[in-house]
Amino acid sequence: MQLIKNLLVALTAFIVFAVQAQTVEVKDAWARATVPGQKASGAFMKLQAREGTRLVGASSPVAGVTEVHEMKMEGDIMRMRAVAGLDLPAGQTVELKPGGYHVMLLDLKVALRKDSSIPLTLVFKDAKGVESKVELSLPVLSMAPGSAAHGGHGKH
Repeated sequence: MQLIKNLLVALTAFIVFAVQAQTVEVKDAWARATVPGQKASGAFMKLQAREGTRLVGASSPVAGVTEVHEMKMEGDIMRMRAVAGLDLPAGQTVELKPGGYHVMLLDLKVALRKDSSIPLTLVFKDAKGVESKVELSLPVLSMAPGSAAHGGHGKH
């Protein structure tokens, strides 16, 4: 009987974690293809959290280092820097895109070939400090989905 009770407790904890992990919806995720010898690339997506949450990290087996980065203009110079986290206000879509916030894949172990896919894990922390992860498989593309090179008319 104790074994069944322990299994039920473990299963309940897993279900709570699984539900918690789904508090952030990820849409239109993709990673930019690289050319041979290129050691860095970016991953982009739209994130929407049901409750106030922070994107606090990311990882991928294809990169030695994976960081959340911000690009912004300082005077007339575009600067890129790693950030400790990115706030995701409840119900608002936050877009990670070229020229803005994005996930930077550094020290690439393999070339990111167009029309392949790569694994990426996003790490979130809610207002109570509870961490959750979302596992993704990102398509590798040369341009953003829906851009002119892909027909220019939205999703395919």
